Amino acid sequence: MYKLIKTENNARRGEFVTVHGTIQTPAFMNVATSAAIKGALSALDLKELKCQVMLSNTYHLHVRPGDKLVADMGGLHEFTRWNGPILTDSGGFQVFSLAGLRKITEEGVTFASHVDGRRIFMGPEESMTIQSNLGSTIAMAFDECVENPAEYKYAKQSCERTVRWLERCKKKMAELNAKEGTINPHQLLFGINQGCTFEKLRIENMKQIAALDLDGYAIGGLAVGEPKEEMYRIISAVEPYMPKDKIRYLMGVGTPGNIIEAVSRGVDLFDCVMPSRNARHGHLFTHRGIININNAKYERDALPIDPECDCPTCRNFSRAYIRHLFKCKEMLAMRLCVMHNLYFYNSLLERIRFEIENDTFEQFKNTYVELLDARI
Repeated sequence: MYKLIKTENNARRGEFVTVHGTIQTPAFMNVATSAAIKGALSALDLKELKCQVMLSNTYHLHVRPGDKLVADMGGLHEFTRWNGPILTDSGGFQVFSLAGLRKITEEGVTFASHVDGRRIFMGPEESMTIQSNLGSTIAMAFDECVENPAEYKYAKQSCERTVRWLERCKKKMAELNAKEGTINPHQLLFGINQGCTFEKLRIENMKQIAALDLDGYAIGGLAVGEPKEEMYRIISAVEPYMPKDKIRYLMGVGTPGNIIEAVSRGVDLFDCVMPSRNARHGHLFTHRGIININNAKYERDALPIDPECDCPTCRNFSRAYIRHLFKCKEMLAMRLCVMHNLYFYNSLLERIRFEIENDTFEQFKNTYVELLDARI
């Protein structure tokens, strides 16, 4: 259940109550695609990094180790030892990312596994069953993520099919939640708004999925190559048609600046691989912009990554030491940097919540929206 606590213009401060705990929003969800954060972090580390939600991927866990195995191990919470909310992506994004390895029909999508090439069929019912086996807090509806730019005719057909798939998802989830022995009988379902960068399609699709009265709504199919101005335009166009009393999630976004802009347009939830992926290459977020720790100027730098950060890495280690670890190809370099970037993102969202509560978010946005994305 979503509770709206405070607004500042379109920015929303709220709470989302789930069976696995209450999420303070706006919030960032930390991506653990295969039930682990890349960079040698465990669920126990996430607690120290202000993480509220862990996000795992349905397709990847279905391929390895298999959702039935995860179910036999007690579900994702028991398997990973994470006791907070978990959101599972439906596998729909793989319809986009594995475009060369799949075939789409009305029933669903046939993939060639990226691991061993075996054929995998996934439709709405299969996706819901896999996510039920995983026992996640929030399950995403199975959809098609279409590349941008796309032809209007195909985008329209895809939107219509995605709505039909959503209706099937809702029906199947109700069956699974009522089934004896279901790991999480309180599993929630989020629908996904699609329509590429066509405002008319986006609005019509949003009206249709809002009518299904789901637990939350996501905006999908953005941050897949279109200019950020296009993304902001679509969010602004769709937002008036999103239910005010339901949580809103912008999928796969983004930079700190993207998040600040989207919060100002009424979005509550975010996820992105960027903080962990960038960290593994030494690209680190700070309150003064982005640094590349591999640069020679940090060779003798005794300062922490970000003097304004109190993450475990910044409390204990210097830029010089972390740069040394990268040069020696020590795994510890990635671990320390991923910890910093995730802490930075979660702290940023914590700060955003504070600013909205105090009616100072607009001022905060004007100061930081460009600064945090700038490279030093």
